[in-house]
Amino acid sequence: MSPSPSSPDRGMLSLFAALTAVFVFVLGTIGVIVVVNDTASSSSTGSGSSQVEVTLSDFAIAPKTMSAAAGQVTLSIKNDGAVLHNVQIAALGKTSADLAPGAHGTLDLGNVAPGTYEVICAVPGHAAAGMTATLVVGDAGSSGASTATSGSSAGAMHTMAAGSSTGGDAATIDVNAAPPDGFTARDPNAPAPLPGTVHEITLEARETVLEVAPGVTQQMWTFNRPGEEPTVPGPILRGKVGDTFRVTLVNEGSIQHSIDFHASKVAWSDEMRSIAPGESLVYEFTADYAGAYMYHCGTAPALHHIGNGMYGAIIIDPPQLAPVDHEFVMVQSELYLGPEGQPGDLTKMQNDDWDAVVFNGYVNQYKFQPIRVEPDQRIRVWVVDDGPSENSAFHVVGTVFDTVWKEGSYLLQPDARKGGSQVLDLQPAQGGFVEFSLAEKGYYPMVTHKFSNVGKGAMGLFQAGDVAPLAGGGGH
Repeated sequence: MSPSPSSPDRGMLSLFAALTAVFVFVLGTIGVIVVVNDTASSSSTGSGSSQVEVTLSDFAIAPKTMSAAAGQVTLSIKNDGAVLHNVQIAALGKTSADLAPGAHGTLDLGNVAPGTYEVICAVPGHAAAGMTATLVVGDAGSSGASTATSGSSAGAMHTMAAGSSTGGDAATIDVNAAPPDGFTARDPNAPAPLPGTVHEITLEARETVLEVAPGVTQQMWTFNRPGEEPTVPGPILRGKVGDTFRVTLVNEGSIQHSIDFHASKVAWSDEMRSIAPGESLVYEFTADYAGAYMYHCGTAPALHHIGNGMYGAIIIDPPQLAPVDHEFVMVQSELYLGPEGQPGDLTKMQNDDWDAVVFNGYVNQYKFQPIRVEPDQRIRVWVVDDGPSENSAFHVVGTVFDTVWKEGSYLLQPDARKGGSQVLDLQPAQGGFVEFSLAEKGYYPMVTHKFSNVGKGAMGLFQAGDVAPLAGGGGH
């Protein structure tokens, strides 16, 4: 039957439906959800019992406000997201099993007294990313109201520290404090390119407590080789154009993780997929382009995983790279402190509110253990800005760079023009290297020339020759 003259054109309706589907998908990808009915009531499953339908997505819980009659309450849960989720009502001491994408589950809350209860996803970072809701139980709940007065101590709403997946007060950093006795700075030397043309590498993903500044620990999410201590950043990998990297990622942690090599050209939906604890995947690629690249965990919310330490650098040498006396690697990143020994604060990450900016994962480590070289030696420093959010203006005080290579191309090389450079400027996920020499014995600070960050931990020293130690710093 043909549509009546007053009916909308069917083709236009189909186009509108398709565009709407795309719009909703895009919003969901960036953590926004459109809810038509923000309040839902339970269905009765028998005398004195209620069942509430709950849908989880990336990153929201729907409905935002649920209601149920006092008595036996059961949540029927579906995970419509792309990563693991669960449901927790801490005031009742109840947490569901982790649900894989597409899975269904139930959570029996038992006999629930009238009151208002906070509902969250307890996977680290997900509540801070927006996965919170409210369950209203009792007379107010049955009327669909969004608030109720707790009728018992069990009904008290459980609240978490703003922006934190763990609650509690954030740790603080004293940038003037010295590392503890026995501290060893991360080796800044660049590794040699891996031998051969096919590289079999295993990396483990895990969560572990690490010291990030003198006296300050955080639960960092890390990559490490089997048998090696977890570090932030992860291992520095290096090869040549044309090399094949066959990386096996093993999830030794308690939440989902993944890996994304910026040096690769592979499908995001395949090698970069998230894997559950105990699972593994093989990520294989051929390095077609030279560069100083970032790698990182891409599991949603990727900001939280990177901000908690799941990043590293992979160097693919440009052809005919000139020999030098020393090669070093500096990975710049930020710290967003949560409570002592706990993961970083996602809300701080979302607001670009970092507590520290560091080279190779630890506040001011090369200030207290300077990098030893000799005057007039040729030095190359690879720099990768792993962020996740702040830029870098890498600078060495007391010298001039005569060679600058950024994002796959030489910007400056020694020639008759006698050009010099003062900084290597990088946005998050960019990389390159500089070359220089130090003319005299002494100390030469390296910093990001965004000086507001120098006082937040982004400072180290080169020591050229045998010189007296600095007061309040290192040297040998």
